[in-house]
Amino acid sequence: MVTNNNKNDDGNNIEAYNADDIRILEGLEAVRKRPGMYIGSTDSYGLHHLVYEIVYNTIDEAMAGFCDRTEVYIHQDNSVTVIDNGRGIPVDIHPTTGASALEAVMTKLHAGAKFGGQSYRVSSGLHGVGASVVNALSKWMKAEVKRQGKIYCQEYQVGKPQYQVKIIGDTSEDDTGTTITFMADTDIFGNVNYEFDTLTQRFKELAYLNKNLEIYFKDERVGREATYFFEGGIASLVSRLNKNREVLNPKPIYITGMADSTTVEAALQYNGGFSETMLSFANCVNTIDGGSHLTGFRASLTRVLNDYARKNKLIKESDPNFAGDDSRGGLTGVISVKLSEPQFEGQTKAKLGNPEVRTHVENIVSEGLTMYMEQHPDDGRAIIDKCMVAARAREAAKKARDLIFKKSSLDGGSLPGKLASCSDRDPSICELYLVEGDSAGGSAKQGRDRKFQAILPLRGKILNVEKARQDKILEHEEIRALITALGAGIGEEMDLSKLRYHKIIIMTDADVDGAHIRTLLLTFFYRNMPEVISNGYLYIAQPPLYKVKSGKTEHWLYSDNDKDELLAQLKGGKTDVQRYKGLGEMSPEQLWSTTMNPESRTLLQVRIEDAIETDQVFHMLMGSEVPPRKSFIQAHARNVRNLDV
Repeated sequence: MVTNNNKNDDGNNIEAYNADDIRILEGLEAVRKRPGMYIGSTDSYGLHHLVYEIVYNTIDEAMAGFCDRTEVYIHQDNSVTVIDNGRGIPVDIHPTTGASALEAVMTKLHAGAKFGGQSYRVSSGLHGVGASVVNALSKWMKAEVKRQGKIYCQEYQVGKPQYQVKIIGDTSEDDTGTTITFMADTDIFGNVNYEFDTLTQRFKELAYLNKNLEIYFKDERVGREATYFFEGGIASLVSRLNKNREVLNPKPIYITGMADSTTVEAALQYNGGFSETMLSFANCVNTIDGGSHLTGFRASLTRVLNDYARKNKLIKESDPNFAGDDSRGGLTGVISVKLSEPQFEGQTKAKLGNPEVRTHVENIVSEGLTMYMEQHPDDGRAIIDKCMVAARAREAAKKARDLIFKKSSLDGGSLPGKLASCSDRDPSICELYLVEGDSAGGSAKQGRDRKFQAILPLRGKILNVEKARQDKILEHEEIRALITALGAGIGEEMDLSKLRYHKIIIMTDADVDGAHIRTLLLTFFYRNMPEVISNGYLYIAQPPLYKVKSGKTEHWLYSDNDKDELLAQLKGGKTDVQRYKGLGEMSPEQLWSTTMNPESRTLLQVRIEDAIETDQVFHMLMGSEVPPRKSFIQAHARNVRNLDV
């Protein structure tokens, strides 16, 4: 006889499922119950997102033409104040709620002018959760509104109004705006600690995307402040990205226009390099996976350059048209669209899906770029010459690519001989370790779990792709082996659905050479397989730096601080401290237990927090220009630790 004991911890029968079991979350209670659904997470990302949501409201006012200054303050107690000089949130009685419109905006989900489509044609941000969610996740919040010659105020505790909206002062008729101050709830976020650099990166990006908007930020805890204002908008951003690069057209080409309710802005400039730097935005969201607006931009660019070259007889009639890759070699560009109903797609919600936007962008960019080329023939010829060089390199790259794929698994062939594959074929659980050298590769092959862990040893340092054409990249033996092992292709031909491993782990020695190899690999993925990074598939292994042996006990330590703390705890007892620089110094068993065992290892996921800064860093560290790199080294030389001698 089988006894069915379906009781919960309270002793109630969990099979009794009726109306009493349905819980209705009132007001903002749902937000506090499941905060991750509204702000993504309750870690540092979600905490900073609170600030962004309030700032996005000021950006909406700026995009509507009613705000030209935003101020953000972090106070000593970690509370945050955001001030704008927009129209001010309405305070009159809302016909549906019977309360002030200010109270509705601050306490009701999906309450706001942007949902009506009249006051705001477009609104910024990705989630669009608004001030009410920030209010729900704050210990307290205070809203002050300057409007119609009066100053109105309302305060809240955990999202609940403490009194009716009231007048607390007078001001001039033309003095308008909104001030929001809030304190993030430590019960939700734990340690409330805003990072100055993280916030400034986003504020700088917003200032680029909204020209003539001034954003002032002050962190009173550390005494730091910053002001961002870019009269040129995204054209200024392109100039900054091409700083220290030799450019073909002296000033970025700036194009803007409107189709239906969609505003399109594009800026582009060619440099002497080989790689493409292209940033795309929709309603101020960095669409790192592109989308319809980026597709439209690229299509119009290629078509205009081909038409211009043939019209002006810059290429022979018998020559084929430029391909898309030909038109983008050495291109630095930004495409930004602002539309009323954006549709974000993809795992990271960073791909624009609106199909009509492609047509809007194509038409506006084609018209603007054609006009520029006709008015600036010298720039036009220089750009076409660049495309011709790229076309010849593409043909050479095609031959090299054919060598890669001829026997690759993409065509049903074999994997690289040096690859120690895994037995499982489910990419979601399979891991590929990119290991420095044959010695460490041998240890990793012996120590791994063969079911789901594959090992690809890399001999020496791979090519620096920042300074190489694609044909040279594809001729490099180690890179060919890497591309073949991953199985998804490269560049425009990349098909992420064919990627064999959803964890690609860079595992290098803890010395200068290891750091250099890691940087070379990161450069390769960033420039040639950015989708691997944006989808969260790239990781960095963290092997231990020290083994401290005390008696019969061994301690594996991953930082100098950990080592110092342990030695202090051991209080001078007999210890043996061993510094590990090479993975090959560890036995297969040690490598498994410290670095490869999913239950005990530490992996760092590679993410792009700031696309602008990321591009700048890669170009500075890995590009052809020496002076910026020299200046960086001189500025940071005193911070170097564990330099090999």
